[in-house]
Amino acid sequence: MKLENYYSEHEAICRKHDYIAPRLYDEYGVKKGLRDEKGKGVLAGLTNISEVNSSKIVGGQKVPCDGELWYRGYRVEDLISSLGNRLGFEKIAYLLIMGELPDVKELREFSDLIGQYRTLPSNFTRDVIMKAPSGDIMNSMTRSILTLASYDELALDTCVENTLRQCVRLIAEFPLLAVYGYHAFNYSENGDSMIIHRPDPSLSTAENILMMLRPDKSYTGTEAKVLDTALILHMEHGGGNNSTFTTRVVTSSGSDTYSTIAAAMSSLKGPKHGGANIKVMDMISDIKAHVRDYSDREEVGSYLEKIIDKKAFDGKGLVYGMGHAVYSLSDPRERVFKKYVEELVQEKHREPDFELYLSIEEMAPKIIAEKRRIFKGVSPNVDFYSGFVYEMLGIPRELYTAMFAIARIVGWSAHRIEELICMDKIIRPAYMSVMERLQD
Repeated sequence: MKLENYYSEHEAICRKHDYIAPRLYDEYGVKKGLRDEKGKGVLAGLTNISEVNSSKIVGGQKVPCDGELWYRGYRVEDLISSLGNRLGFEKIAYLLIMGELPDVKELREFSDLIGQYRTLPSNFTRDVIMKAPSGDIMNSMTRSILTLASYDELALDTCVENTLRQCVRLIAEFPLLAVYGYHAFNYSENGDSMIIHRPDPSLSTAENILMMLRPDKSYTGTEAKVLDTALILHMEHGGGNNSTFTTRVVTSSGSDTYSTIAAAMSSLKGPKHGGANIKVMDMISDIKAHVRDYSDREEVGSYLEKIIDKKAFDGKGLVYGMGHAVYSLSDPRERVFKKYVEELVQEKHREPDFELYLSIEEMAPKIIAEKRRIFKGVSPNVDFYSGFVYEMLGIPRELYTAMFAIARIVGWSAHRIEELICMDKIIRPAYMSVMERLQD
């Protein structure tokens, strides 16, 4: 048998023996994806770090409400509002990890520490990042994270103090791993110039990302503020998301910080988790290619119906960026972010494109409700606009999910530390066997 035929021929055997009838999930009360039909997750743990709300009790009845996201007891809208025009990534990162807002001295010390850590071991960029460049920046970053363990004499020490040091260091290093990984790929695969700007310890995380990405190092205040806001909104989300749950599962096994964060990265890179904004951008490009006048709302609406009917775009019937596993009436991150998107749109003169987004945001939920049997409302999520923002900032698509990781490493760190402090048992859920028992 030819080797190339072996696996294709045996796929059918795998499918035959691994198939489980859907009726059995209902029969045994197993919730697929650990969520019920209304999107409510199975309670798997407790946390002090963040909270997501999509409903309230009114008159003894549970009713949907505008979504709420809380970081350590503060509404995320209030945190961002309190920053004014200042950049706040470091301040909110301190809040999530330490559990309280820093005073002026604590924030300065924490920001200085991140600035000090924002460097890589000698020749690491050359010997690790540039050695095997890849357009899959998430894989490149994951390889770098695991390699960084070799440079840490206390890599396997899982005490809270050492874990805190490792997490803060990774928060500082993530932008370098992402941006340098992209430049290495862009140089080797796209034939472009190699650009390696050293980070500036006096700049914020958002400013360093923009500075290191661009040949001339320049950026505007609006650009930095919008990217800073995007990072804050993606930092953490309730603890029940796939990559954060992965963080807690691997931490519970006693594994080290580098292996744990690498596992979380592998979870985040999945298109059902961290790649949503790329699908939104692909969908927008498809709409622009097939709608002659995308300022014509009727024409846009007609094409959206084709997408939902699986007659256009990727044939899956999904309007990407619409709907969320938890939120129904609205995603608080999208509500906050939209204001900053508008500011960047004006600076970049992208009003016609923004009008298309607004049309989809208004029409898609109505069309979906008419055509689909749904159990909860549908509204735009934060990723509906994040890809558009990254495009306006000149961030290449290869870095979209990496931007998510640069933010979410903060939430992962907070949950890893909480798991170490509070839990002493390995996470091990139950699976019921439904196999047929055979006799010799």
